[in-house]
Amino acid sequence: MKKKKTNLTPYLYIIPGLLMVLGLVYIPVIVNLVYSLFHLSSYSSSMRFVGLDNYRRLFTNDTFPIMMRNNIYYCVISLIVQVGFGTFLALLLESKLAGERFKTICRNIYFIPSLVSLTAVGLMFNFIYNPQLGMLNALLKNIGMANLQQTWLGDKNLAIFCIIAMSQWQFTGYITLLMVVAFQNVPNDYVEAAIIDGAGPVRRALSIILPLAKEQLLVCTIITVIGAFKLFTEVYSTTVGGPGNSSQVLGLFLYQNAFLHDDMGMAAATGVLIFIITVTASIFQLKISRSGEV
Repeated sequence: MKKKKTNLTPYLYIIPGLLMVLGLVYIPVIVNLVYSLFHLSSYSSSMRFVGLDNYRRLFTNDTFPIMMRNNIYYCVISLIVQVGFGTFLALLLESKLAGERFKTICRNIYFIPSLVSLTAVGLMFNFIYNPQLGMLNALLKNIGMANLQQTWLGDKNLAIFCIIAMSQWQFTGYITLLMVVAFQNVPNDYVEAAIIDGAGPVRRALSIILPLAKEQLLVCTIITVIGAFKLFTEVYSTTVGGPGNSSQVLGLFLYQNAFLHDDMGMAAATGVLIFIITVTASIFQLKISRSGEV
């Protein structure tokens, strides 16, 4: 009896992708975890083991509660606006309330902001929020609401919310288009059967369309939560964490420690914290959504 030969060809196709994932994802994560236990500088090859001291300094830093609060604000508001309102817009676009041409125009309008670079959007909103020359204060003055004019990005109580509002403008349309694609993949037979049974638009959305699109909804939720804790460019291009540290976030704190203060150990510890938060949040969402179950 001849021994069956193992076909190695499929494994040869897998190896390049596997090496890329190992080299660009898993190995850097492990190396960063190791670096977080050392005091090291980008200007010196010497490394001094400090154990968990970098984490102690991170958690006892005066700005740590502010950073966590701002990232959580961004996360919660993004889930409500980008995922919640974006899903609602997608349901409207896939309803029979509007014609196909109008739907196509709306899809393009919603998606365009997500194509603009984050830095360009930050610069644009710097002009919009400018207290002297900005469009927002000028608009409030022209409609007789000059009493609502603010310094916006210069106000420590408003700065982070102005940044959050900017992000909602840019990314809500992106989530909307993702959900539109998911709703288009819902079998039309189910919807038609529900109409015959007398189900209204709200009942069809809650009982048929959303449950059948829950995997895409889960993806949108996960990428929104991950984006909230990786927040960097939006803050860097507008306030750089100011005024004071009122709009400081974890991603910017990591950058400043790595490239401004040359505290690579603290930056690595911050990166590990962001990794743990995003992975934990993703696993939690997968569990509560019972992904893969019918």
